Amino acid sequence: MARALPTKDQLRVWRDYIETAEALRSLLGSRLQGESGISSADYQVLLALSEAEGRNLRSSALAELIGWERSRLSHHLGRMEKRGLLQRTPCADDSRGAEIALTNQGAAAFRASSVPHLRAVRETFVDAFDARQLDQLDALTTALRAHLGWDART
Repeated sequence: MARALPTKDQLRVWRDYIETAEALRSLLGSRLQGESGISSADYQVLLALSEAEGRNLRSSALAELIGWERSRLSHHLGRMEKRGLLQRTPCADDSRGAEIALTNQGAAAFRASSVPHLRAVRETFVDAFDARQLDQLDALTTALRAHLGWDART
């Protein structure tokens, strides 16, 4: 049985949510770039590598972890490697694969960008809600992720 299309009010909520999320992402990205000189895409890669065991990951695992297509990741890693933020080496067990390692310069750039970025997250997102609202938002996000079949914390 076909479900009805969203109502006008449901579509308003949807648009408000999407437009707000996009505006927040853009604002945080602009602040990160302006305050730290790295893009939000750089930060996403640096974060994943900094949290990985040994500060390195196979490129395929990194792509899956951050939700990027492999071609997009490959091009972006090339730009980051030229800036000295990471190093790519062929995998010992698979000549088609690459190991991506965070360099000391990349780790320093990540550390330097983290405090301004976390401050911006606090100012633009966390401070907009009280503790009860943050708990509600957490529950709503968890419900949406479960509905989509996503692990709650990936």
